[in-house]
Amino acid sequence: MLREFKEFIARGNVIDLAVAVVIGAAFGKIVTSLVEGVIMPPIGLLLGKVDFSNLFIDLSGQHPASVAEAKTKGLAVITYGTFINDVITFLIIAFVIFLIIKAVNRLKAAPPPPPNTKDCPYCLTAIPVAAKKCSACTSEVPAG
Repeated sequence: MLREFKEFIARGNVIDLAVAVVIGAAFGKIVTSLVEGVIMPPIGLLLGKVDFSNLFIDLSGQHPASVAEAKTKGLAVITYGTFINDVITFLIIAFVIFLIIKAVNRLKAAPPPPPNTKDCPYCLTAIPVAAKKCSACTSEVPAG
C-alpha cells in the first residue's frame, strides 16, 4: 500500500495539481489585497466615503458602531459589505483565469486542415480529392 501511495504521489498530474493549489491560494491573497486596498477605497469614496468592509445589518438591536465592535461583543450582524468585497474578488479572479485560459488556448496548435489531395492508387501522383480520373495516367480513381 505504501508503494502504491508513493506511485500516486509521484505522478506528474498530482504534483501539478498541488502546485496549482498553492499558487492559486497565493494569487487569491494578492487579489484580495488588490480589491480591499486598491479597488474598493476609490469606489467607496465615489459613493460618499463608504467603507464596504464595514457595511452591516444589526440583528441584535444594540446598534454597534462597527463590524469589529459587533464581533467583540458577539452580536448577530449580517456583514453584507464583506460579501460585496468577496464577490468583487471572485469576479476579478474568474476574469484573470478566463484570460489565462484564453491565452493558453491561443498557444495550442490549430488542427491541420483536411487534405485537399490524394494519391492515385496506380501511379501515386497527387490528385484532387474530388477527382474521378488521374490527370497523369488517366486511370479511373475510386471515390474516397
